[in-house]
Order: sequence, then structure tokens, then C-alpha cells
Amino acid sequence: MPLEKRRRFVYGVVAWMLGTILVLTALDAVELELFFVLSLIGLLVVVELTAPFNVTPRWRRRLLPVIIAGLAGFSYIVIRRILEILPEGIL
Repeated sequence: MPLEKRRRFVYGVVAWMLGTILVLTALDAVELELFFVLSLIGLLVVVELTAPFNVTPRWRRRLLPVIIAGLAGFSYIVIRRILEILPEGIL
């Protein structure tokens, strides 16, 4: 049973990422940063949708460093984009 839940989680994340690539390609908006952000959103959605109610399995606890690294990367992208928008004399 636990293996089935892990597979469902992995299939969900992979399906989200493939869907993201297809949509970005269809919109002619393929950028690494955009793919990263949308994939992170997908990961967080799949984590929440597949979360068990009673007990957290050990493999799900190992997702925390991946999520933290993703949020750090997202913060870096946001800060870099904000600095690109601001005029040079402000900072």
C-alpha cells in the first residue's frame, strides 16, 4: 500500500510537470524560471492533495528539504525580478 501511494505522488508530480511543459510550449513561453515556479506550485499542490490524514510516512518527511530548497529558489527568482524592475538609483 505505501508503495502505491508513493507512485501516485510521483505520477502526480510528473504529470503536472509534463502538463506545464506542454502548456508553456503551446503558449510559446518556455523559460526555465517560469517552468521552475510552475513546477514548484505543482509539487506543493500534489503534496497537499496526497497528504495522509493520520500519520506522516517517513518518505513524506524527506520532502521537506526539497520544498525548502524550492522556496529558496523561488525567493531568489522573485528578488532578482524585483531588482530588474526597480530603477538603478533606488538601491
